[in-house]
Amino acid sequence: MPDDVIRDRDYESLAAFRQALRRFVAFSETQAKASGLSPRQHQALLAIRGTAPANGLPISQIANDLLIQHNTAVELVDRLVEAGLVRRQADPSDGRRSLVVLTAKAETVLAALSAAHLGELRAIRPNLLALLRRF
Repeated sequence: MPDDVIRDRDYESLAAFRQALRRFVAFSETQAKASGLSPRQHQALLAIRGTAPANGLPISQIANDLLIQHNTAVELVDRLVEAGLVRRQADPSDGRRSLVVLTAKAETVLAALSAAHLGELRAIRPNLLALLRRF
């Protein structure tokens, strides 16, 4: 049978994998809300911490990482600034542009969230690996 033929077990595997991912996303959203963040705010903090060089991340990169429009990223960063979770600073290589950096408050919140997420991933790892092997 050719590789491009989709079998019933392929649909079952895709459905199970999608459900596992959705459960993790639901876990993540619940954890973010319990920490006083929206899921998108959590995603933004993680993008900044996970991909930013030491001097910060431009808003355009935040938009790109979160798959949102630039103006939506600007509004998101504005709310994070108001919450005391990030600050803007001038880009040392281009003074016309600002970079977004985490505050100590954000580092603390993000560390707790990340620990919970890593624990959850460790718990669901066997199931995810089993599902991936089916592909």
